[in-house]
Amino acid sequence: MAHITFSPPYTTPCHVVEQLRDRGYAVLRPQDTAEWAGCSLAELQALQGDWASLPPDEFLKDGGRYRNRRHASFVLEGDQVQLAPHRAHYQPVEYNALHGGMRRWFAPMRDTTVAQRGWQALVRAVASTTRAVLAPDEARWFVEAHQFRIDTEGGIGRPTPEGAHRDGVDLVAVLLVERHGIKGGETRIFEATGPSGQRFTLSEPWSIMLLDDARMIHETTPIQPEGAHGWRDTLVLTCRRGSFLGDDAPGD
Repeated sequence: MAHITFSPPYTTPCHVVEQLRDRGYAVLRPQDTAEWAGCSLAELQALQGDWASLPPDEFLKDGGRYRNRRHASFVLEGDQVQLAPHRAHYQPVEYNALHGGMRRWFAPMRDTTVAQRGWQALVRAVASTTRAVLAPDEARWFVEAHQFRIDTEGGIGRPTPEGAHRDGVDLVAVLLVERHGIKGGETRIFEATGPSGQRFTLSEPWSIMLLDDARMIHETTPIQPEGAHGWRDTLVLTCRRGSFLGDDAPGD
């Protein structure tokens, strides 16, 4: 049976804020991602090499070895991006039934990566978009960054082993960095309180999906190899007002 894929419902940078307000999501092509971020596509592509050396995720409760990742946190005041001290990633069980309720210490992102102009531009763009859509008077934003590689060395890789979920933040940005030798990995988004949904496959490196996390539930279907081995690289940025998720949560 042929593997059917659906094209993303792309919009343009000038309509991102409007579409997020109206529909709860927006998707941009790679060149439009660069325009939205205020940098060049080449500056985004310069970040890509870091994904080849991500260390294993040691916290997968399903026993899998298919996910590698790094994590970093940032505080934005106005236009200033400040790298926060390395911290554990935390989600309550209400947002992540599989891995919620524990503090997961992932390897930090490399200093050489977060110092790049393309990286700084992405973090600023996520925060400024969240501010424009949800809270124009909010000056301070908390951004977490996750570099993921999901591979198929064990036969199958699960980008979202927790299933369809929300992240407990204000805005979620998912950027496709690379797809290599795989099938699957379909993105599915649904209204949290309504019947509407979308399904599509991000296939162009540095395309981006933006979600109003309070309104939309999301997941990505498992990937399988087309040959001997394949992988799917993504960058996920989450933006939240007030504090990082879990700062007021009880300790382990």
